[in-house]
Amino acid sequence: MGRIQELDQPTINQIAAGEVIDRPASVVKELLENAIDAMATAVTVEIKDGGISYIRITDNGMGFAREDIKIAFLRHTTSKIRSVEDLLSVSSLGFRGEALSSIAAVAQVELLTKQRQDFSGTRYLIEGGSERSFEEVGTPDGTTFLIRNLFYNTPARRKFLKSATTEASYITEIVERIALSHPEISIRYIINGQNKLHTSGNHNLKDCIYQVFGREVTSNLIEIHCENGPYAVNGFLGKPIVSRGNRNFETYFINGRYIKSKLLAKAIEDAFAPYMMQHKYPFTVLHFKIDSELLDVNVHPSKMELRFENQTEIYDWVFGVISKALREKPAVTQATLPEPVQMSEIATIPAQIRIPEPVMVQNVQEHIVRPAEVFETVRLKEEEVPYGNTLTPAPKYEESLQMTLFDESEKHIDKKPQYKIVGQVFDTYWIVEYENQMYIIDQHAAHEKILYERTLKAFAKKEYTSQQTNPPMIIHLTSKEEQLLSRYMDYFRKIGFEIEHFGDRDYAIRAIPDNLLSISKKELFLDLIDSLSELDQIKNSQLVLERVASMSCKAAVKGNHHLSLREAEALINELLGLEQPFHCPHGRPTIITMSKYELEKKFKRIL
Repeated sequence: MGRIQELDQPTINQIAAGEVIDRPASVVKELLENAIDAMATAVTVEIKDGGISYIRITDNGMGFAREDIKIAFLRHTTSKIRSVEDLLSVSSLGFRGEALSSIAAVAQVELLTKQRQDFSGTRYLIEGGSERSFEEVGTPDGTTFLIRNLFYNTPARRKFLKSATTEASYITEIVERIALSHPEISIRYIINGQNKLHTSGNHNLKDCIYQVFGREVTSNLIEIHCENGPYAVNGFLGKPIVSRGNRNFETYFINGRYIKSKLLAKAIEDAFAPYMMQHKYPFTVLHFKIDSELLDVNVHPSKMELRFENQTEIYDWVFGVISKALREKPAVTQATLPEPVQMSEIATIPAQIRIPEPVMVQNVQEHIVRPAEVFETVRLKEEEVPYGNTLTPAPKYEESLQMTLFDESEKHIDKKPQYKIVGQVFDTYWIVEYENQMYIIDQHAAHEKILYERTLKAFAKKEYTSQQTNPPMIIHLTSKEEQLLSRYMDYFRKIGFEIEHFGDRDYAIRAIPDNLLSISKKELFLDLIDSLSELDQIKNSQLVLERVASMSCKAAVKGNHHLSLREAEALINELLGLEQPFHCPHGRPTIITMSKYELEKKFKRIL
């Protein structure tokens, strides 16, 4: 073991910087929070190259006193606290004493600042923790920070940064979050010269939600307001129609600070549970005010969690408030009808649609004949018909009247199966006898597995085709969703999506993979985007295709849905023909079994 020695100051500064500044988003967060604490009413955030080469943050706040500028860049300096007791009651955002020192240690920093009462301002340059210039200049009231070449003097740290697009997405998330937490502040956000966000600062939270999440989300909100002793909440809940496949849309603030809390998440999700589909999460933007004496604030720079003194009381209150709001304003989905078709457009509609007569099938359980209620198909005649203004051949496709369970699978059915279908229970589970085993098959899980394997097989053989959507489906994406779409656009195109930019953050989806035709297209696409956010930059085509294949499972026949014997035979035959038929793509079992021996033991026939 070598001798212990004291580190020099530059090394100490860079170690401290690593604890606070790990990427461009950390810089933006610290400086944006400082601008808010400086009583700014308007802030501009501009970045280039994901904030790696350039960050500018300009505010109209109080500015620095000239004599405080150099002190502000020293370690453990702050205007927010004077003693350890103050840590328990800090209500501002930027109370850490490491931020400016840490940023200056790993970047080239230029500060322009002026207080309102001063005739002129100050320009201060500091690079790698070393002062370069300190001079009097003319500058507007407020403060501007210019951060150039982040980690220029620590290349080992810089190489761990991700792509400019990814780093920009982290910054976007922080800017949007702070905009939602402070609707009284006008926040403008610019990426590579393009305006991405501009809130008005008119104190209207709903306007901020519109700027961040778009028109559709904003039109499906439930306002919430409640005060009860030391607790208060204001904000908006999304109707279940805007639910998503992950918790990215759950946003809540406590005393102005964005936090994550398993307790609050559970209270919110439990309140929404009666109105939500399984594995869906609600949209919320909620501002909580809680007496600081009831909170255990974690002051670690990188953590956003805190603990509550009375967890049960907090849970009950949040659950009750949200449940009451949802009961009082039930969310009814509004149906929309297409625009009336003009005579001039009739030629663009595929013609010669033939609806077959109801098919009579034998019911396996009741031994009576009745019309099939499901799985009948509407087909277009595969012939050339006038289409559009080109008079080109019409597209050849088929669309289920309700849902198509099998394509051509009946061709592969063994007409003399070795197993025997005993029957169905609870309109969900099929009981099958084979040799000395009893098998119970979940029809939904089984069909999910079949569709998943079919889709992957089609991708492997490049046999997937597209189906045009008429009219095109217009979707508004959040900034994060837009970046995910851009990152994976090539994969979307390869599997049959046709997508084009439609202005702002709107996109027109003109075609989808035809194997996904019977699924709710808009919900499918947004769920797919949500699932890709979990891949964490791994551009692996197989992983992306597997996510799309998982989406195809949404077309699977559901539980509590009666199938005919013919349909069950086709389902079971195809399932048992798979290499791994025993689990659905989500990990649930498709088949459980009990031997004749185990059954006889249960009935005490054998000991």
